[in-house]
Amino acid sequence: MTMSVALPTVPGGFRTVLADPPWRFVNRTGKVAPEHRRLGRYETMTVAEISALPVGEVVADAAHLYLWCPNALIPDGLQVMAAWGFRYVSMIVWVKRRKDGGPDGRGVGFYFRNVTEPILFGVRGRMRTLAPGRSQVNLIETRKREHSRKPDEQYDIIEACSPGPYLELFARYPRPGWTAWGLEASPDVVPRGRRFPNYAWDTAAAVSPSR
Repeated sequence: MTMSVALPTVPGGFRTVLADPPWRFVNRTGKVAPEHRRLGRYETMTVAEISALPVGEVVADAAHLYLWCPNALIPDGLQVMAAWGFRYVSMIVWVKRRKDGGPDGRGVGFYFRNVTEPILFGVRGRMRTLAPGRSQVNLIETRKREHSRKPDEQYDIIEACSPGPYLELFARYPRPGWTAWGLEASPDVVPRGRRFPNYAWDTAAAVSPSR
């Protein structure tokens, strides 16, 4: 994957980072899972490539990390988290729902049909969540949309529970008040996931970046 490893910076460092890396799945023979080659939804990165991003150089001494990670790759997610200078403390779980409220059973998996996806939560230094975090449940229940698009509710939770400045890595739908970085972070780029919708594109849900 071709991408500059130069990350944005702010005075004093970012205090909260949200990341949704393009994880690379491999099959039992060690080959890249064919789903990604066939669909071409986005370019993927190895765990080593993700771990090598200099996140630790652009965050504050005390900071929070929200790291999206598929269920099958949680050990890899913990490895990335440690490489970036964070320690794992908890997770938030996204439960994917159908329109009728039932579990969305279209998820993949060799052993179980995955209808959840976790956000691994890590801390650098000593920094608790803000006051609203003490009553925030670690669960998000919403419908799936475009391929790989995460629920917008994540931002409200993160902004209530963790302080800014905010950095989103591998951003596809930039949010006002956040610094966005990634191949699809520019407002001029149409995210590839939008070309493979699970549901019709909701223009009302689109937001314009502040930069």
